[in-house]
This record gives sequence, structure tokens and C-alpha cells, in this order.
Amino acid sequence: MSLWRKIRERGLTPANIISYASLRIMQDGGRLLGTLRLRCKARFLGVRTGAGVSAHGPVGLMRWPGSSIEIGAGCSFISSWRRATAATVLAPCRLRTFGPGARIVLGEGCQLTGAALTARSTSIRLGRQVMLAPNCIGVDSDFHAPGPPERRCVDPGLEHDAPVEIGDHAWLGMGCMVLKGVTIGHGAIIGAGSVVTRDVPPLCVAAG
Repeated sequence: MSLWRKIRERGLTPANIISYASLRIMQDGGRLLGTLRLRCKARFLGVRTGAGVSAHGPVGLMRWPGSSIEIGAGCSFISSWRRATAATVLAPCRLRTFGPGARIVLGEGCQLTGAALTARSTSIRLGRQVMLAPNCIGVDSDFHAPGPPERRCVDPGLEHDAPVEIGDHAWLGMGCMVLKGVTIGHGAIIGAGSVVTRDVPPLCVAAG
């Protein structure tokens, strides 16, 4: 059997070969460049990163002086539609602290896709191997006091901030929003598009 016939039987047409090669170049090249950029940025900004951290596409790191951001070993960030699976990415991954004492901690092996975590004055902690599907958001603050209404635009309401904890192996579906003061138990699954306003027990499924 000729080599050409074997190639045809396996569906390796010129178009398929080019398509596969393009995918590999985009994925491997994007990961190499994204990881290099992340590690350089983390070093310059004082963000601690463990071994094997990788990124595909840009990752926004914004650390306020006196705050801390820690990225555990083996964490991965996806900020590019080329690498995202089920959905496009609305914006790159972003980790941001807004004030002294604020803290963001990612446990080993966390996977974030287009996720944004913002700790203003307390903390956001993810356990080991937490998965955040595309376009999830986590915050420890409302960023404005609820009242009186005429003071909302000027009163930061810092006294209402509260930490967020997400346990080991939890999985948040696409477009979830986790608000201040929430604890999500280990192994829990949060359905796509959910707004989490109160605690979720371990090993359960919550949506809505």
C-alpha cells in the first residue's frame, strides 16, 4: 500500500494537515508566549508563582502595594479564544488587589478561563484544582455603600467587605458571579450563569 493511500485513508488531506498544524502552532505558541509574559510580569510586580504555572494569552496582574497575590504550582490561565473550549473569552484573566492587606491566593492546579478575581480589602482564596469556566467573576466587595442613596458614589463602604473562599476541586460553570462573603465547599458544582450570594455546602450542585 502506497504512503499516499495510507494518508488518504486516514483523512490526512492537505486541508486537514494545514488545519491541524495551525491549531498546534496557535496553541503551543500562545502558551509559550503567554507563560513567558506572565512569569516576567509576576516577577516585576512581586506576585508569587509556583512551579509549572502556565498561561495562554495575556493575564492581568494588578497588585496594590502592601497586598499580595499568590499563584500555586501548576495553575493555568486561558485568556484566548484560540484555546478556550466551550465558549469565547470576553476578556483576559485578571487578578487585582485594591488596597493594603488585600490578598488573592490560588491553590495548586487551579484552572481559570477569562476569569476576574478582585480583592479590595479582604481576601479571595481558591483551593486546590478549582476550575473557573469562561468569564467567571469573584469579588470581596460591593465597591459602594448601599445607602444612603445620595452617598453611594462617594462612600466606598469598606466596612461591608467580606472574604471569599472556594474549596478544593470546586467547579464553577460559565459566567458565574461569586459575591462577597461567600464560601463554596469542596467539590461543589455551580451551574452556568449563577450569581452566588450565600454559602454553598460541599459536594453539592447549586444553580440560579
